[in-house]
Formats: sequence, structure tokens, C-alpha cells
Amino acid sequence: MTDQERQDTIEQAWRDLVATARRTAAEGLVVGTSGNVSVRAAGLILVTPSGVPYERLADESPVAVDLDGRQVLGDLTPTSELPLHLAVYRSTEAKAVVHTHAVHATAVSTLVYELPLIHYMSAAFGGAVRVAEYATYGTPELAAHMLAALHERTGCLLRNHGTVVHGNSLDSAYDNTAQLEWMCRLWLAASSVPGREPSLLSEAQVGEVVKKLKGYGQRP
Repeated sequence: MTDQERQDTIEQAWRDLVATARRTAAEGLVVGTSGNVSVRAAGLILVTPSGVPYERLADESPVAVDLDGRQVLGDLTPTSELPLHLAVYRSTEAKAVVHTHAVHATAVSTLVYELPLIHYMSAAFGGAVRVAEYATYGTPELAAHMLAALHERTGCLLRNHGTVVHGNSLDSAYDNTAQLEWMCRLWLAASSVPGREPSLLSEAQVGEVVKKLKGYGQRP
């Protein structure tokens, strides 16, 4: 990759990251500057900066770090949740990470240890979505709890905090974040009916959908 190609790749990745960050706010998955987004590009990790309104990001230079967390691009301070993002990239082949404070998902994180199997799209995450133990934001402890919850999964809830989803692109990470929030809302609605318990799927039923999703969508 030439220097110009590398620069073009980083600039396009930054534009995509900004667009995704704005979607999280526009679609109600975050409030203000809460939550954060990152993407792997040209050997770097591009991240949203700390405490900067998303509408301002298009006017800012890309913010990027290496896998050791050393800032190599930009003047703005990276997100305070940088340890969380780096933990995902060091442990997986993920290309993107989306972290939100989605209200229904956060509510569910205070009630259960994993999201009950209310819908077959749990398969999109590899199975039941677990809840990571609580720890203060931005700490190595939170990152460690998150990794435990993400074992063989592509998304988890953070207790009393929000969601983390990774994927092979910003689009897939965002889409599954929105899917997770929808499933949490569905379970809260179904479980709130007095005197009734929602029917749940078995692990075997969800496992069948895991296999089916591997061939889902258009083929080249």
C-alpha cells in the first residue's frame, strides 16, 4: 500500500466512523456524547474522541491509536473507553466496535445475567447475549469483564451501562447493535404482561439458526 493509498483508506474509514457515530445518536442509541465507535483501518484503530459532539467530528482530523494504545493521529483525546475497544481488537479479528447506552438494553442489563432467548436473532451474536459484570467505565476491569461475556459471542450487555458489539464492518456492528436493542425491548414488553411468561427458544433452536445465518444474504 502506498502512502497515498494508506491516507485515502484512513480518511474513508474516518468518514464511515463519523457517519456511524451520528447514526447512534440519531436513532436514539446514545444521548449526547455517550457511547463510542471504532474501526480498524491501515493497521490502526480509529476511534471517536472523548466528549466531542458527533456533528463536529466531520470537521476534525482522524483520531487513531495503535494496538498498544499510543495515539498516532489527531490532536483530540481518544474516547475514555479506549481500553474496551483495544481489548476487542487484541482478542478478535473484529474490524469495528460499536458501544452504546441504548435504554432498553441497559435496562435489561440490570435485571438478568443474560438476555433470555426471546428471538431467533440471538443467533446473530452466536447465542444468548451475556451481561458483563459491572466495573467503572474506562477501566481495565470493565474490559476484562466484557471479554468474558464476549467469549464465543459478537455482542454483550454491560451491567448498568450499555452494549458492546463487534463485527467485520461498521455496518454489521451497527446493525447488530440495533438488533440487540430491539430484542431487549421485545423481552421487556413480553415479560411485563401480568400473569404471563414469554415463551423462549431453546439453545438447540437458536443453534439451528446460527447454522442457517452462515448462508444468509446475497452471494457474490
